[in-house]
Amino acid sequence: MTALDSPAVEPVRPGLALLFSVCLRIGLLSFGGPAAQIALMHQEFVDRRRWLGEQQYLNALSFCMLLPGPEAMQLATYVGWRLHGVIGGLIAGLLFVLPGACVILLLAAVYAWYGDVPLVAALFLGIKAAVIIIVIEALLKVARRALGSAVHWVIAGLAFVAIFLLAVPFPLIVVAAAALGFVLAGTEAIGESVAAPRISLAGTLATTLTWLVVWWLPLGLLAAMGGHDLLVEIGLFFSKLAVVTFGGAYAVLAYLGQAAVGEFGWLSAGEMMDGLGLAETTPGPLILVTEFVGYLAGYRAGGFEYGLLAALVTLWMTFAPCFLWIFVGAPYIEWICAQRRLRGALNAITAAVVGVILNLSIWFALQVFFGDLERANVGPVGWWQPALASLDWRALVLALLCALLLLRLHWGITRVLVLAALGGALLSLV
Repeated sequence: MTALDSPAVEPVRPGLALLFSVCLRIGLLSFGGPAAQIALMHQEFVDRRRWLGEQQYLNALSFCMLLPGPEAMQLATYVGWRLHGVIGGLIAGLLFVLPGACVILLLAAVYAWYGDVPLVAALFLGIKAAVIIIVIEALLKVARRALGSAVHWVIAGLAFVAIFLLAVPFPLIVVAAAALGFVLAGTEAIGESVAAPRISLAGTLATTLTWLVVWWLPLGLLAAMGGHDLLVEIGLFFSKLAVVTFGGAYAVLAYLGQAAVGEFGWLSAGEMMDGLGLAETTPGPLILVTEFVGYLAGYRAGGFEYGLLAALVTLWMTFAPCFLWIFVGAPYIEWICAQRRLRGALNAITAAVVGVILNLSIWFALQVFFGDLERANVGPVGWWQPALASLDWRALVLALLCALLLLRLHWGITRVLVLAALGGALLSLV
């Protein structure tokens, strides 16, 4: 199952050393979010080296977008699997994540140690203002792709009302949207009929069981050892998060903030925005912001060593299931991509994600622009109500500047973040 079989492309199967070097290069250069990362991998794997055919790449990408978790990392894992089986998948997937994970860990440690310094706070004032516009830009991109029909507009609106006014958990929104999309889609296949691959049920079950054990064994050992309640709590939460991260990191940030900030109290809303700003400037998937959250939770419970353990638990429980999805589902990719009902479920989830990201944009903006917020409730309906007198004009000015640079002049994210940080430092002197 690992040989290239597209008749349109001459099979090219690299050695493990070449696969390692190319994937390491991609991991070190994977800045700019999933769109840039997917384009970089297309250039390397399809255009330059012909390791995959165009249709194989597109089918794999479509499959990865059906899955929870970072689609770019899972796409890299699939390419490695197709070339060298499980070993190749592990090489490609790990090298996509590890460079950024190391950088985030270093930045999280520095942030936890120096976070209260006035200069650091001033720099992050600008970063938070930039993050608001970055999320709005992501919202516009997803909306253009997702809202192609009246039904999808309705789903997006309902998702926004559910999470913003009714505080419905993100996993329930994902399940409801997927079910609705599945039911409304037609039963016929997309394009030509594709036969299911001849993969033994026993083999699929064995792969599933193996990777379930890999995923859950470390957490089970921590629970059995006792005295690690926080680590177990972190592991359980991020394992649940890994199952519902449809629609990209921006969509799940609302759920992450709702739980990590409101339910567990691991960090503040402002600190989570700082973490997102750091994740935007590092290579690797944006979902690495979870490592920042896990590290701060552990650091405050037991210092650097405990923070390091918490970060490792977070990474394991977030990314181990990605290998499970790929290694179990990869043999079925062509067949899955031809099923209209699955496509309908994915499209409905993507539409719901528009409403969820809109909620995230408003929540971030309120947290940055106003120093005093309170939750107003009328029966089951609730909303955040800011005190107008607590408006921070500096954050508003910086956000408007970032909007001009990102949305109008189309500057790169890293460049805007640097300028915003410097602007925050200057305005904090006023």
